[in-house]
Amino acid sequence: MQVFHQEKPMPQSSRYLIGLGSYDITGPAADVNMMGYANPLQNAAGIHIRLRARTFIVAEKNVANSGVGNRVVFVNLDACMASQAVTNKVIERLRNRYGDMYSEKNVAISGTHTHSGPGGYLQYVLYIITSMGFVRQSFNAIVDGIENSIIQAHNNLRPGSLFVNQGDLFDANINRSPSAYLNNPSEERARYPHNVDKEMTLLKFVDSEWGPLGAFNWFAVHGTSMSRDNKLISGDNKGVAARLMEDFYDQQLVEQGDWMVDWSDTTDILSSAIAKSAKKASARFLGLGSTGDGERPEIIHNRVRNLFRSAKGSRFVAAFCQSNVGDTSPNVQGAVCLDTGIACDFNHSTCNGKSELCIGRGPGYPDDFVSTTIIGERQFKKAAQLFDSATELLKGPIGYRHKHIDFSNLEVALSNGAKVHTCPAAVGFSFAAGTTDGPGAFDFKQGDPQGNTFWRIVGGALKPPSKAQINCQKPKPVLIDTGEMLHPYPWAPSILPIQILRVGQMVILSVPAEFTTMAGRRLRDAVKTTLIEEGGGEFGEDVKVVIAGLTNAYSQYVTTYEEYEVQRYEGASTLYGPHTLSGYIQEFKKLAAALARGESVEEGPSPPQLLDKQLELLPPVVVDSTPTGSSFGDVIEDVPANSSFTRGNIVTVKFWSACPRNDLFSESTFALVEYLGKGGNWVPTYDDDDLCLRFMWDRPSLKSPHSHATLRWEIPDTVQPGLYRIRHFGAAKHLFGSVQHFVGTSNTFRVY
Repeated sequence: MQVFHQEKPMPQSSRYLIGLGSYDITGPAADVNMMGYANPLQNAAGIHIRLRARTFIVAEKNVANSGVGNRVVFVNLDACMASQAVTNKVIERLRNRYGDMYSEKNVAISGTHTHSGPGGYLQYVLYIITSMGFVRQSFNAIVDGIENSIIQAHNNLRPGSLFVNQGDLFDANINRSPSAYLNNPSEERARYPHNVDKEMTLLKFVDSEWGPLGAFNWFAVHGTSMSRDNKLISGDNKGVAARLMEDFYDQQLVEQGDWMVDWSDTTDILSSAIAKSAKKASARFLGLGSTGDGERPEIIHNRVRNLFRSAKGSRFVAAFCQSNVGDTSPNVQGAVCLDTGIACDFNHSTCNGKSELCIGRGPGYPDDFVSTTIIGERQFKKAAQLFDSATELLKGPIGYRHKHIDFSNLEVALSNGAKVHTCPAAVGFSFAAGTTDGPGAFDFKQGDPQGNTFWRIVGGALKPPSKAQINCQKPKPVLIDTGEMLHPYPWAPSILPIQILRVGQMVILSVPAEFTTMAGRRLRDAVKTTLIEEGGGEFGEDVKVVIAGLTNAYSQYVTTYEEYEVQRYEGASTLYGPHTLSGYIQEFKKLAAALARGESVEEGPSPPQLLDKQLELLPPVVVDSTPTGSSFGDVIEDVPANSSFTRGNIVTVKFWSACPRNDLFSESTFALVEYLGKGGNWVPTYDDDDLCLRFMWDRPSLKSPHSHATLRWEIPDTVQPGLYRIRHFGAAKHLFGSVQHFVGTSNTFRVY
């Protein structure tokens, strides 16, 4: 792998202002059901790595009046998907802060699709059933984090340049529904060497004075390296890739002349940073009547790498964004039957007729953490290579177009002249079968175009589909008629946003769904052709068109017409019927034509605002306590005094703790490894956003007011020998609502 260089800015002048930002969106690390697998038993119970919102803003310098012209904002979330409710609230806050500068037209909010983040932040019933309704704390954490990351990027706007690069990554994704892909026309399939997209597209941000600031890239792979049984919050493979790239580049800065630091004596730097990190807990954010003394422990609120922010520039921001992810999987060893060890049934992904026995295996099987790291490392290494070799300068104008579409009854003109319509949303029987990344239960299976009488009765008890709906959705057998279920409020969206962002020859298509590989290819090709044909020579063959999946809202999947006929999971989850993709292509071509011609577009119908209707059924934290004779932060299982460990060993310490929902410790940490530096000063070295340190939380029983925190440190190969200790930070809720912060500390031990 090539190494980053702190190269001098390129001599050409920039036409852009660029700004990057990053902020914690981890949310509640306990009790809240994770979004993605719809497994009611998968509730958060600690942190693998923290989740972040990463933002870039690009604004066009207006040379004529020394002002700023058009600008675009792209936010990448370590979250399962964007949410219409989140987008609405963020735009509302931006409008209050900046006026008309940022709006739904030029702001895109996209999810990485990790399946290991807290749920409950979407506004439609189907997506919050397993989280016991809406979870205000999850919602607020994401909204606050997005807003803060945008504020950072806005405040950091400075002259700079953007470079684009593309390259293939061959060992990080496979197609999990190959039988559906094979139903696409053979002549179309022959145009592509693979049944998933292997290309990564990367944007490199370079400040005109400081040099490289960060990179955003798009690559299609599901955030399902962590299985449906994982209970630690994690950004999955894309979160790991971002963490590796940011750490790697920051370390390059440290090792170069201007920022050389003696790691054994950082006392002066740390004392200033620690003083700045003490914050008051927010009663509004926590949703508590009182915050007690309100003081958090005075701990370093981010890892040591962040100490190297200075007047010379901001820390490096690396975002690994999602693309047409629909039928991709990071479980590159393929799907294997748990009972026999042989490959699953090709058409239905079953083993002896059971979907739940067919499981995709990652490269580190059976260890999810190893698989996640490997797929993350592969993306990171490709991104590093593209970053280091990027030379194509973006140099065109900035533009954007945005529109809302009602997909419940959109008239679509097909290429053969026929006119058809999309349908109100509905999911089919294969939706309940799940995928090889996370199979369902009962007797559901993928590739089922018939369904069965028993489950038809069950689904019909919720809302029997009309004859028109049944005919519209064919050949999908309707299991749940979500689009026509409106109580207590809508179960699925009907009005969705579509958006195009343009920076020079780079065009980003914001789609509120998971497009399959071939569906994404068709959309990209149609938009590119339209831009070239309608642009009057402004767009050439060098225009780069990428899909940003799960952006601004969420509406499940989009397959091709041919894949829909097969009715695997992705087809059964294509809500608006067999012509959904054709509808998207038609409407995106209109947006592309308007962008190319410089014409405006009508905004279309407004989506519903459902925040005031949300049902919140998750019980609050009532009280935390410890057994008689124990206090919060006391060590239950410690390392032996004066013990020694070597690199690669695992150190585990267990503390009496309290529910992490009492204080999310945003931009802070529940876990810390400290090194004894010169002069007897303890130096923060690793926190709960480092891959080597895990924060695991549990209760002795479901309703117990007692809880434990187990901190697990796998000593890295790069660790500096010396004396270390492990510390746990938490917040306990008293019976009358006040919150008390506490700290626990392990014995000191030596690492050789």
